[in-house]
Amino acid sequence: MDLGLVGKIAVVAGASAGIGKAIATSLAREGATVVILSRNKANLAAAANSIMRTTGEAVHPMVCDVTNAKAIKTTVAKVMQKFKRVDILVNNAGGPPMRRFLDIKDGDWDNAYKLNLKSAILLSAAVVPSMKKNKWGRIISITSISSLQASETLMMSSVMRPGVHGLTKALSNELAEFGITANVICPGYTRTERLDELAEATRKATGKSIKQIYAGWEQVVPAKRLGKPEELGDLAAFLASERAAYINGVAINIDGGFIKAI
Repeated sequence: MDLGLVGKIAVVAGASAGIGKAIATSLAREGATVVILSRNKANLAAAANSIMRTTGEAVHPMVCDVTNAKAIKTTVAKVMQKFKRVDILVNNAGGPPMRRFLDIKDGDWDNAYKLNLKSAILLSAAVVPSMKKNKWGRIISITSISSLQASETLMMSSVMRPGVHGLTKALSNELAEFGITANVICPGYTRTERLDELAEATRKATGKSIKQIYAGWEQVVPAKRLGKPEELGDLAAFLASERAAYINGVAINIDGGFIKAI
């Protein structure tokens, strides 16, 4: 299936590893010109080289701390200067640390807001004018099943990420007439560096082995396995395409059946 992404300009945040990197890889493989963002210059360069080796396509790394409003504006301005437009935006950022409610400090809430909600607001605001001008655009935000089913240990994620769903729904209504869609992807247990971090935190809290923790997660998923980052990457590439033009304002779970709600 030709997704028609050749020549499209895509910006993928949080793309030095995990789901963000997988999405950037899928978009590059489909022929999009991909700009990847991360705050870590070394990891970003390594990701760019890895994606190029995998796809044969060059990607364009730009260091950007998405918790910094000025950095977002500066980075998007550089993208606009170099490529003249942005067609596809992927809002993606690492999750906040595992903490229960009374263990969370004021600063933790502020950091989680800037990382998981405000970054999506500011990145979207920076690229929407270009999309409106060109009468075409795709805004894809990555959240989590913790935004649909609250987790007592992922408290900050369960509070902040639903705001991205509200943002997405509002954008989908306001921007549809300009050929712009906005959707959310909600990953379940997916084998990434983030899940490794959560496994280690769980090990410290419970005394269980990493092997036991992963086995437990697999058992609560009807598919009896963890997700693969590339599965999310391919879904994002489809949502970014013209073939998904009538999919707008929805949240798609990719979780092996974990969320049971109808």
